[in-house]
Amino acid sequence: MGARTKARKRALDVLFEADQREVDAGTLLADRVVEPGTEAALPQYTVEIVEGVLEHRERIDEILSTYSHGWTIERMPSVDRALLRIGTWEMLFNDDVPDVVAIDEAVDLTRGLSTDESPDFVNGLLGRILSLKPTLLA
Repeated sequence: MGARTKARKRALDVLFEADQREVDAGTLLADRVVEPGTEAALPQYTVEIVEGVLEHRERIDEILSTYSHGWTIERMPSVDRALLRIGTWEMLFNDDVPDVVAIDEAVDLTRGLSTDESPDFVNGLLGRILSLKPTLLA
C-alpha cells in the first residue's frame, strides 16, 4: 500500500470516526495530530485531506446530494459518504492528484471496507462528478 493510499485510509478513519461519534472532524483531527516522526503521527497528506474536506464540505455535500440519484447524504453508508467526500475533494480541489487516481483509490477503499454494492455506487457517482467537473468549477 502506497503512502498516499495509507494517508487516504487514515483520513477516512478520522472522517468516519467523527461521523459515528457525532463530533467535529477538525477537533478530532487536532486530537490525532501528534509529533511528526512518532509512530502515531498522521501523514501530512491525511491532514490535508481532512482539512480540505472540512473547508469545502458544504459544496462537496451539495454536489453529492445533487448527483446521487435517490440517495441523500444521510442515507449513504458512513464509509461511502466519507470516501465520496475524499474523492470529490481530490478531484475538484486538489490539483496534485489525477482525477482517475482519486476515483480508483476511493473505489478500492470502498471495495475493502463497505457493502458489495458500494464500489459501483462510488464509482458511478464520482464518474458523474468527473464528467461535470468543468461546469462544477465554473
